[in-house]
Amino acid sequence: MSRRKPLGLFITGTDTGVGKTYVGALIARELVQAGLRVGVYKPVASGCVREKGELISEDAVTLWEAAGKPLSLEEVCPQRFEAPLAPHLAARLEGKAVNPELLREGLRPWLEWADVVLIEGAGGLMSPISDEDYVADLAYEFGYPLLVVSKNVLGTINHTLLTLIAATTFREGLDIAGIVLNEPSPRDPEDVSVESNLAELAARCIPPVLAQVKYGESRFEPQVEWSAIVQKARPKKLPDW
Repeated sequence: MSRRKPLGLFITGTDTGVGKTYVGALIARELVQAGLRVGVYKPVASGCVREKGELISEDAVTLWEAAGKPLSLEEVCPQRFEAPLAPHLAARLEGKAVNPELLREGLRPWLEWADVVLIEGAGGLMSPISDEDYVADLAYEFGYPLLVVSKNVLGTINHTLLTLIAATTFREGLDIAGIVLNEPSPRDPEDVSVESNLAELAARCIPPVLAQVKYGESRFEPQVEWSAIVQKARPKKLPDW
């Protein structure tokens, strides 16, 4: 790996479908507006769509466009598979396998170019990302603090706390920059927990609950100075692969 280590965050979630990409894109736009060169990296994606014979990760496109289309879309997400399964299973259906080395080496162009790099995992922290790796393995090896995206629904307290426990006990532990409570879909009028989840998480989580994003909104409440957050998000020493 390159010895240059830009600032960065590793964006993970309490589950799949919690809105990691949406939150990551909001952060990327704000950092670009602050004058920073923002790299975006999604090591692998499944559930991709085929356009003109090529597999496209819609998440990767969203992140890339939010960051101002740096480098190339191929470098945002170098491994893409079609089936909406865990990446190693989606690859297997195509007679392929996720390349563990490329998962790691794919970060290199962004380390050499960016001031800040936002890395988005696939699924939750303990989701398998290859035959040998979990998302947490990459988070640990890349060395960037986690930003945990939680879904504002009934059960999010348990899901969030379990994710934090997993992070702090995985290998020597993963640093956590904070938590964002997100609403990726309209509120269920019968789910009254959406009104109390933010306060409950703030009271029970040691890492700070930085903000929430309501459905359809393009802002954080309260406003977050992401440039200040990433200034504290300095990576640990990266290993030699």
